[in-house]
Amino acid sequence: MRIGILALQGDFAEHRVMLLGLGITVVEVRLPEQLEDLNGLIIPGGESTTIAKLAVNYGFMEPLRKFGHAKAIWGTCAGAIFLSKDAHRDQPLLKLMDITVERNAFGRQVDSFEMDIAVPVLKTIDPNEKPYHAIFIRAPLIESVQAGASILAKLQDGRIVAAQQGRLLATAFHPELTKDDRFHRYFLQLAA
Repeated sequence: MRIGILALQGDFAEHRVMLLGLGITVVEVRLPEQLEDLNGLIIPGGESTTIAKLAVNYGFMEPLRKFGHAKAIWGTCAGAIFLSKDAHRDQPLLKLMDITVERNAFGRQVDSFEMDIAVPVLKTIDPNEKPYHAIFIRAPLIESVQAGASILAKLQDGRIVAAQQGRLLATAFHPELTKDDRFHRYFLQLAA
């Protein structure tokens, strides 16, 4: 299996380490033609407007949309924003997932936090029902899911922090910053 990580900006190196630990062939994608022969793609956290501007400048928008219609893509934090149909601001979006997001929903960098959340779908990876320790850094919030998208995880107050639509996955938090590989293994199932 070959998984690409969009390596234009953001924390792509941490995803690389996690995937290599799972024995996966990893491609750091910096040009659209590198999308060929991949089973899936991760769009990492970073700064969503910067990722979007670079994607436009390097001619990635249509190749990424085409890829997302055929194969698995996972957006973490800024990547989730980039996958969304609406982010309440004028910025390029892939508009692949029927989700609406709010950027920096939890505040500034100083307001970043960690917490355990329930993610029932991860039982398909590990039957142990332990919570998932999520790291939120200037995190977005998935305000709503529409059409074919479904909610995978919420905070205790009901706010949505993970969603899926077919083989598309969005997380408001950073699984690559933990030692828990369950989300990466779940994504690999989607990409298989």
